[in-house]
Amino acid sequence: MKPTDFAKVLNSYLACYLPGQRNLSINTIKSYRDSFKLLLLFCNKKLGISPEYLTLSLVDKQLIYDYLQWIEDERKCSIQTRNQRLASMHAFFRYVQIESPEALLNCQKILNIPFKKTAKPSVCYLSADALKLILAQPEINSFAGRRDIVLMTVLYDSAARVQELIDLVVRDIRIDKPSTITLTGKGDKTRYVPLMTKTAELLSSHLKEKQLNDISKLDYPVFFNSQKRKMTRAGISYILNKYYKMAKLKSKVIMPPKIHPHIFRSTKAMHLLQANVNLIYIRDLLGHVSVTTTERYARANPEMRRAALEKAYINIVEDDIPAWSKDPDLLDWLQGFCK
Repeated sequence: MKPTDFAKVLNSYLACYLPGQRNLSINTIKSYRDSFKLLLLFCNKKLGISPEYLTLSLVDKQLIYDYLQWIEDERKCSIQTRNQRLASMHAFFRYVQIESPEALLNCQKILNIPFKKTAKPSVCYLSADALKLILAQPEINSFAGRRDIVLMTVLYDSAARVQELIDLVVRDIRIDKPSTITLTGKGDKTRYVPLMTKTAELLSSHLKEKQLNDISKLDYPVFFNSQKRKMTRAGISYILNKYYKMAKLKSKVIMPPKIHPHIFRSTKAMHLLQANVNLIYIRDLLGHVSVTTTERYARANPEMRRAALEKAYINIVEDDIPAWSKDPDLLDWLQGFCK
């Protein structure tokens, strides 16, 4: 069967343009790919159009609208996810209008589909007590328990993104002082993150136990599952949620309503802010391009806002205010007002 124009341009976009000309990371390309996997699934299930028959002329503005609505209504995705899928469509059709000028009008109609407005999510983080409680849950007498406590400790101490932790290999770790790990983040940008002494000791013990301190194993993943494969996002989320639920049952320490790997990164940023560490250093630790991105953690910390307001507070109320509870006229007025 002859391939359609949609199949040709999509293959060129994912296999050549994104990695070759845009130099995007494999994880970013996978995100674009997943958007189109969902689009093909939608066309097949809802419109009865098999992938091998899908053409550029069929993928119009109305189809993309219906696809986005299907994501929200039937797949129960958030508005943020809906906007992310739309961003993938926009990027693709900007490419299409150059490669296939005859589809220019259709592309511009799709590019005019607006993003939905959504409130910015609040920054969730763990208090010091909550973090300690979660880290105390793994069973240190088991192999999996010891791996899990090292994994969670490194995730917090390095403020790594979950994919950065998944991609961590043995050669990225320096145990000798000054102890550091090398993290490769978005856009294949590399940063060197210092490790605290206790974290370095835990990592050293982990490498010895897993027999990863051999020079022939420098490219082995630091954290792997029972199949000897590197961890997945779902696997790490499962581990964190397991100990989060255990901690909630054992104590009344205030916890966020749910937990995910990124919360350890946010927690590290918040704890550094509370320790009055300069925003520039926190930006470099997190791997942010701009300090403006890092400032969202400062704005989300109520204690820091309270401290700043109290520092700037000017006392305009006199100390010798009479006790209103001894004023019968005021009490009578309040009682009458509340009836």
